[in-house]
Amino acid sequence: MAPAPGELEVGRIGRAHGLRGEVSVTFVSNRPERAAPGAVLRAGDRVLVIVTARKHQDKWLVQFEGVDDRSAAEALSGVLLTAAPLDATAKLDDGEFWVHELIGSPVVDTQGRALGRVVGLEANPAHDLLVLDSDALVPMVFVVERRDGVVIVDPPDGIFEL
Repeated sequence: MAPAPGELEVGRIGRAHGLRGEVSVTFVSNRPERAAPGAVLRAGDRVLVIVTARKHQDKWLVQFEGVDDRSAAEALSGVLLTAAPLDATAKLDDGEFWVHELIGSPVVDTQGRALGRVVGLEANPAHDLLVLDSDALVPMVFVVERRDGVVIVDPPDGIFEL
């Protein structure tokens, strides 16, 4: 199920953990606000409020309000979690961008040549990749700035000829 209009995908619920309703969650967001107690997430039409969350290996173990036993936790297995975008004034580190603001943006190189439009973002062990409508993949490390809704990249010569 895709996120509702205006909502962003923030993670997916995995397996139930223990007997008291905890579930494992894999977040696709690196923002700590998403796993904070009191954070409001959605699973389709259902609103889920985080009571507790703690890191466990590469996932989080999360207790949601009203999910108090293993059966209730198992019923959430595989559910996509969505949420409203965070406050746009939240501070980002240099070189960080909101993914939802990149989607649909035109991409040009530093010479102003159009390279395509961003249609997605793929996680990659070295660097996340912008997926362009031209099927080109642009490592995020080549993004130099986003100005007036346009993503400006400085790729090495020949990268789009491969």
